[in-house]
Amino acid sequence: MDPLEKIYSGYNTGKIAGDRETPGTGGILEAERGELFASWIGTGKKILDLGCFNGALSSYYLDGNDVTGFDIDPQTLAHCPPGMKTEAHDLNVDWHIGHEGEFDVVVASEVIEHLYYPKNALMKIDAVLKPGGLFIGSVPNAFNLKNRVRLFLAKPEATPLGEPTHINQFSYAILKKLLVRQFNDAHIEGVVQPKWKWFSDLSPDLGSFILAFRARKR
Repeated sequence: MDPLEKIYSGYNTGKIAGDRETPGTGGILEAERGELFASWIGTGKKILDLGCFNGALSSYYLDGNDVTGFDIDPQTLAHCPPGMKTEAHDLNVDWHIGHEGEFDVVVASEVIEHLYYPKNALMKIDAVLKPGGLFIGSVPNAFNLKNRVRLFLAKPEATPLGEPTHINQFSYAILKKLLVRQFNDAHIEGVVQPKWKWFSDLSPDLGSFILAFRARKR
């Protein structure tokens, strides 16, 4: 087991037990993200789900699609739902080789913030998509209004900066700049609890807890 796999294997142990605040341990606002992604994807697609963990989010768009999940931790992949193919990969290295032009959709939800060199990651994602393929996913909004106040008060522990496996931090503008360098038709929208949707709709940058996105291969 290499050092990074060991880190995530230990990190994921508690998640499998269900301490991520959501029923399927697919992360915060799992249902909101899963239902949104399923509406974007539709059916009849060949999908690569990067950093799929135990397939909890994948289950929202598994029916009617051919889904393969990549994750660094083989132990979590063993918990993926029936009918989902899986492979263990470190997403920081050349996982894309041998899969060029293979997928209609690549999903990377709550993943890019964990990877070194996001621009390189997006180039690999672009390589495995078919022409016109769809790249969708989400990242924590590290600079929403509440997090900006916490950071101003030097209290990062309650923000995405307090998560030790987050290598990168995203705002709306940072994410948009990253996406448009590699893809067309980049769209970003906020994901929040229903009571805060009005604020997120008004300003995804300041009002959203998570930034969900979709974009097309050129």
